[in-house]
Amino acid sequence: MTSRERVLASIEHKTPDQVPVDLGATPSSGISVKAYQNFTSYMGYDSSPKVYDVVQQLVLPEAPVIDFAGVDVLDIAQAYVNTEDSTDSDWTPVPGNETAFYPSWFKPVRNSSGGWDAFHEDGTKIASMPAGASFYDQTCFPWESGYPDSRTAMSDALDEAMDKVLWQKLVHSPWDRASATDFWDELRHKSIKLQQASGKALMIVCGCNLFEWGTFLRRMDNFLMDIYLEKDNVMLLMELLMEKHMATLERVCASVGDTIDILRFGDDLGMDTGPFMRIDAYRELFHDHRKRLCSYVHENSSMHTFLHSCGSIYQYLPDLIDSGIEIINPVQTNCRDMDPVQLKSEFGDDIVFWGAGADTREILNSGTPQQVRTDVLNRMEIFSKNGGFVFNTIHNILGDVPPQNIEAMFNAVKEFNLK
Repeated sequence: MTSRERVLASIEHKTPDQVPVDLGATPSSGISVKAYQNFTSYMGYDSSPKVYDVVQQLVLPEAPVIDFAGVDVLDIAQAYVNTEDSTDSDWTPVPGNETAFYPSWFKPVRNSSGGWDAFHEDGTKIASMPAGASFYDQTCFPWESGYPDSRTAMSDALDEAMDKVLWQKLVHSPWDRASATDFWDELRHKSIKLQQASGKALMIVCGCNLFEWGTFLRRMDNFLMDIYLEKDNVMLLMELLMEKHMATLERVCASVGDTIDILRFGDDLGMDTGPFMRIDAYRELFHDHRKRLCSYVHENSSMHTFLHSCGSIYQYLPDLIDSGIEIINPVQTNCRDMDPVQLKSEFGDDIVFWGAGADTREILNSGTPQQVRTDVLNRMEIFSKNGGFVFNTIHNILGDVPPQNIEAMFNAVKEFNLK
């Protein structure tokens, strides 16, 4: 099978010739710049990584790493980042790390504590990365003190508010170029070119977050109370967000719906200990909107629907499947009710598990290479039966992961696939 055929077979719950592999196809299945540079140095690869997601400090893997890991699926951002079309003027050295590069538009400012701050054009601080940290935290919650006082006011204020949220203002490629007049034509051209050149499946990250946008605007604690105490405002916010999301989906499906294979939505719905809200609240406020998003993609493109949702989401899986989600990530098995055997047994015929391949919390970062090998082989044995599985770590590979363990992880994948 080609890489693309392998991924599509797995999505269709067919047994591929080997388990497909992802590294970097989404900003929740990638690798941080520190871990990446440690790994490429250890492996002896020439490397000039580009930090395409500045919030999480993630890079897109370059050709030698893609080849070593056996990667089968690429983020369409690869067509903007690691290609001959990406010019020196598009990138600038990371402060203090001259061999890695930021997008030229990202200009963080050193603060008095030795960390870094990012600002909106009007001077509002929207994000901060403390000294020694490896990602930026949100610092501006535009509606923290309350919602605008009418539908018209909320509608009028929403664009400005969203523009001060780091996840939108510091957005990763290719969306950092979305304001260009030729963006949609270029997106189509680049996706066709990348698919033909690589033979790999392609992913486009499209967001369309629902619950999370409430937390971005109001702050997590406020929005969790809003779900029960400000229900009318939550419903109104979701309606206004859906207007924006549907407009984006229309453009995406029209531009690349026949050339890109997977569309990735995002919405973290779980904590370590369980869901953020009762299932009845989820159904009342969010379920129908998600179903509408998925239905539009399925009716207007050939793309498969992928949802990134961290945490304990076992209780939500039947509803996510009903809404049209085909793929779930990162499958955080060290959370409550997320046992690998139970997940595969109950839902393996109905949803694709994209992740769960290596424990990033306790083993990949602090175990021995042999422990990593054992962990990976055990997980692949459980999740690979009858297809419906794409190997990826449980979320991103962070800077504390030793390069020997990254090597051991991908060697274990190869060992399993050669059985």
